[in-house]
Amino acid sequence: MMGMKQIVIYSRVSTDAQNHASQLVELRNYCVGRGWPIVEEIADTISGTKSSRKGLDRLMAMVRRDKVSVIVCYKLDRIGRSLSHIAGIIEELAKHEVALVIPSQLIDTTTTNPMAEMQLGILAVFAQLERSIIVERTRAGLAVARAKGVKFGRPATLGGHREHVTGLRARGFTIREIATQLDIPSSSVFKLLKAA
Repeated sequence: MMGMKQIVIYSRVSTDAQNHASQLVELRNYCVGRGWPIVEEIADTISGTKSSRKGLDRLMAMVRRDKVSVIVCYKLDRIGRSLSHIAGIIEELAKHEVALVIPSQLIDTTTTNPMAEMQLGILAVFAQLERSIIVERTRAGLAVARAKGVKFGRPATLGGHREHVTGLRARGFTIREIATQLDIPSSSVFKLLKAA
């Protein structure tokens, strides 16, 4: 069924005070029930807010090398820190044709599940919604900051040339000569002279 690819169980707990036993027992039993040989188990003990985790990084490296056919996980929040993070992982799994199975949440994106495509679509929709909300919050935050007078972007440096430009112009230099001497565009010389 899977060729040389592996079925990998991934588990994660947040602290050393917790253990992986309950997750692993349930996931092993599930795999046995489906007749899947378990070749690899990867576990992380780290907060879910961390996007980079030793075990998850190793798992995704295996995915990128096409060494994995199915990832079996206890819950969706065990694998990703946010909906957008999960969506990124799911996109990468789909790209490498790796199924994600989460028995406790009835998620199964294997080709044997007729609902797989719909489940992936729903996850993608929620991920897009989260990205849109983040963009909207960013825009709202920028609008509030602008209303308070906060300036964005690189600080203007043109004003530092004003005295030199007006001085050179008073001495009879052309706009092109001033621009060449100060190593600034002619349009900037025009602007400074107009504002003077």
